[in-house]
Amino acid sequence: MKTILNKAKFLAMTALMSTAASAAMAANDGIEVNHLGANNTLVRVTGQGRYLMLPVQESNDEAVINIIVDGKAEGKINVRLAKNKVDHSMPLDLQKYEGKNVVLNIVTKHDRTSMREAKDDAAWNNITLVDSLNLENIEVYRPIYHHTPVYGWMNDPNGMYYADGRWYLAYQWNPYGSKWQNMNWGESSSTDLIHWDRSITPAIEPDGLGMVFSGSAAIDHTGSAGFGDDVVVAMFTSADASQVQSLAHKDPQTGQYVVYEGNPVLTLESEARDPNMFWNEEAGQWVLTLAHALDKEMLIFTSPDLKNWTLQSAFGKGLGAQGGVWECPDLFPLNVDGTDQVKWMLVCNLNPGGPFGGSATQYFIGDFDGKTFTADLDADGNVPTKWLDHGKDHYATVSFSDTTGRRTVIGWMSNWQYANEVPTLQFRSANTLPRDLALFTAPDGQIYAATTPSPELEALRGQIVAQAKNKSLGTKALTYSLPASNRGACEIIAEIEAETADSVNLIIGNASGEKTVVSYNPTDNTVSVDRRESGVTAFSEEFPAVTVAPAFTADGKVTLRMFLDTSSLEVFDGKDGRFVLTNLVFPANPYTTLSVDAQGGRARLTSLKVYSINF
Repeated sequence: MKTILNKAKFLAMTALMSTAASAAMAANDGIEVNHLGANNTLVRVTGQGRYLMLPVQESNDEAVINIIVDGKAEGKINVRLAKNKVDHSMPLDLQKYEGKNVVLNIVTKHDRTSMREAKDDAAWNNITLVDSLNLENIEVYRPIYHHTPVYGWMNDPNGMYYADGRWYLAYQWNPYGSKWQNMNWGESSSTDLIHWDRSITPAIEPDGLGMVFSGSAAIDHTGSAGFGDDVVVAMFTSADASQVQSLAHKDPQTGQYVVYEGNPVLTLESEARDPNMFWNEEAGQWVLTLAHALDKEMLIFTSPDLKNWTLQSAFGKGLGAQGGVWECPDLFPLNVDGTDQVKWMLVCNLNPGGPFGGSATQYFIGDFDGKTFTADLDADGNVPTKWLDHGKDHYATVSFSDTTGRRTVIGWMSNWQYANEVPTLQFRSANTLPRDLALFTAPDGQIYAATTPSPELEALRGQIVAQAKNKSLGTKALTYSLPASNRGACEIIAEIEAETADSVNLIIGNASGEKTVVSYNPTDNTVSVDRRESGVTAFSEEFPAVTVAPAFTADGKVTLRMFLDTSSLEVFDGKDGRFVLTNLVFPANPYTTLSVDAQGGRARLTSLKVYSINF
């Protein structure tokens, strides 16, 4: 059974596996280290302990650790083993090897002149055996109320579905470091999309076909795949020298994924990944959207049983944003403007090529006949490029399957330009807040996606710590205090009338002069977020940025609904969800104030409410 952490006590559950804090035995007790050469070392586990703690130095090259159990190769992982210092340690779970002989055959990539030099690596004196993990959070930038992995690296959300009152969220996970590598599926679940129970062991692990890349999950209500009625089936990309598509299903008794012995179930002669499937009730078959990554198109397949697939069509070559590879598709119907009119939305994540550099999520609106997706055209007869989020940190967004009456999505809150370099060590990356999608018709006649915070998020609201009503705005800013708790995490709702002003600015800042500026420009009809002076930015020249979204309002009025967490700001259209901007921020000191001003004329702050976060 997976070990599960309940997220009700957040600070006690987030995990840094620091060697000093978690060591239950003296260094190297129960561990035998044998150096075989300048770049080859054997580590033999001779003692007892649930976890072998592997010391990590982020700046180091990756070592290849071959896991040998009772003389047989069990698998291999890549770990940045410490050379000069230990930044943190990551656990290798030994439970499934209990009673067996475990040896790690480690090949380092360090430049060595002699075995004597290799023996001085910090890793060898800091490998420890422990019975339990220290779950104390020491990361100042770990979010308060966004989903994060317990430890390690996370990117794309995967395998998302809803069943029996719980939301299930899997994700690309490296449990052996906080940079991309060793792709497993981690998995969390929640009853409210806010508090997550998170596993500390992988849900699906790499096998002979390679690492476990992105994919989807759905409930097979008819038992078409042969695993039983109402069984959860996942489809994912197995990635090694090539990329192929594989299946797994959840055992109804244990709730654990069982990988299908007949994998792979779909192979192509070219690179394709991130399968996303759904059951087409009308046609009585499965539909699969697969990213033909390097060809920058989506392939659409059908199948009666999730195992035998027929290619029906392709969409996208030469259309939309073509600046990078196409990844992580999703295809689903939505009602337009709350009417009975139904259009289909094809989500297409790409990297690079986003509107402000790096990775982003584009989408297409059109029709789907069960085999072919046809995109709507604009007034000039072209297929328009549309962006689901105009921030820098919104990628790999896909939806939960098996929901009724709503389409709920979650994305990865980072950007491939700097995701490996953001200023955290214990973990890297969080998910966006959950959002519900709808469609609306804009003044230009085009149909766009409306994105609103999922209604469950209202339960986060604590006390109103600041409020205002009908305040005149000018160049002299009105200033309000943010909550003192949770490093200033809060929800802010501001209703603004621009009147004669050229811009209205909401400055979220601190006494150190760090600030993130949200601006409404009525002339351009845009909302922007400027994080160039937001705090720690030097880790990447691509990080300081101004991102801009169309406001889709014509009367000079806008409502901003903003969610500030320890290291992120999500800005929504608080009325109809017609825009959203998601951006990471890393203030060296917590933000403490919200200042509001108007430039170029007078404006009005019709209403302001600042809620503390009740978590």
